[in-house]
Amino acid sequence: MKACIIGAGGSGIAAAQVFQARGIDFDCFEKGSYVGGNWKYENDNGMSSAYRSLHINTSRRVMAFRSLPMPEDYPDYPDHFQMAAYFDEVVDRYRLRERIRFNTEVVSVEPVDGSVGEWDVTVEGPEGRETNRYGAVLVANGHHWDPRWPEPAFPGSQNFEGEQIHAHEYREPELLRGKRVLVLGIGNSAVDIAVEASRIADKTFLATRRGAWVLPKYLNGKPIDEIANPVTGSVPIPVMRAVMKRQLKVAVGEPTDYGLPKPDHKLLEAHPTVSSELLPRLGHGDITPKPNIDRFTGGRRVRFLDGSEEEADLVVYCTGYKITFPFFRPEVLSAPDNRLPLYRRVVSVERPGLYFIGFIQPLGPIMPLAEAQCEWIADLVSGRATLPPPAEMGREIDAEEERQRKRFVASKRHTVEVDFYPYLREIRRERKRDSARA
Repeated sequence: MKACIIGAGGSGIAAAQVFQARGIDFDCFEKGSYVGGNWKYENDNGMSSAYRSLHINTSRRVMAFRSLPMPEDYPDYPDHFQMAAYFDEVVDRYRLRERIRFNTEVVSVEPVDGSVGEWDVTVEGPEGRETNRYGAVLVANGHHWDPRWPEPAFPGSQNFEGEQIHAHEYREPELLRGKRVLVLGIGNSAVDIAVEASRIADKTFLATRRGAWVLPKYLNGKPIDEIANPVTGSVPIPVMRAVMKRQLKVAVGEPTDYGLPKPDHKLLEAHPTVSSELLPRLGHGDITPKPNIDRFTGGRRVRFLDGSEEEADLVVYCTGYKITFPFFRPEVLSAPDNRLPLYRRVVSVERPGLYFIGFIQPLGPIMPLAEAQCEWIADLVSGRATLPPPAEMGREIDAEEERQRKRFVASKRHTVEVDFYPYLREIRRERKRDSARA
């Protein structure tokens, strides 16, 4: 039977390319008019979080699909326009565009009663609504599109007289001009927006709920992620941490040197914040660091946990995203608190025939990992490989979640965090084991 691919972002494109190369029949549905997903600025599917100045935080040489490198004339860190053009090139090079049904939303995915591994998928597009049956469903709708606001909301926020937005809504820096801007968060979007505000806003505050290690984009003249390779990726984390800390101390010093709070976790225990501009802007006084918000005290006043208060015209919440699936009924599948128990972060044990691509947040680039996931799924769907028994997969999921708790900080953001090279090796080992089992 055919496979169904949901979404034509980076992960969906990877799946389509791999399945076409393997001769596996599929339908690919995309809600909007374009490929590229989150990297398509102002994507008409309404799900892109890209802002005009966005650049990738992993260099093009490591971010590209193995099947097609990015153009050599691209900079080390392309912007979203170049990324979207790259995805267009991938789709056109492999003649995938005619295989994608654009402007077609997946509205329902239901397991077939009395059948193991078959799914009824209902879509709605220009020709109306239809339902088709598939032998496998590949979910590639992404996990950076459903904003997660502060939970619970800060006291008094409902009476705040200024403006409050989530980073998902942010597009143009003109929104910041002449305002007193408060950015909450210290992830990559938060520091990008704070840096932009520091150039044109009247005043910029960066409030953080916890500290973070801020990595420069370049170290010793090279993109920082190109220091890693399959050999260094085999080095124990404590050794890698010690080497990186020594290099960072020489290059940029400690976060506390710039007024940021001391991180409450070790380096590499959380998703890194990558910015070559944040620390100088803090050092210049163009961004004022603050602790977490305590409450909104009336008018446009904001009180912080240290007792200080400031006036703010605009609050930008950079508080992450929820992993949600609008096409599944909750009893079929959901991810409460962003917890999505999957075998090797791909395979649903309780729902045979259901696979997930790109629902990871790696310390490194995601696209080569999505490509590797798709190769494994193609093995399984084509019968070249066989999964372990469900009980064995369940035990491995439990063990992985325990390793996750020890490896990364406990937060909803880090439920899908992985180390790039160890995870890539894990997928490749799994492919060999499953092929031998078939």
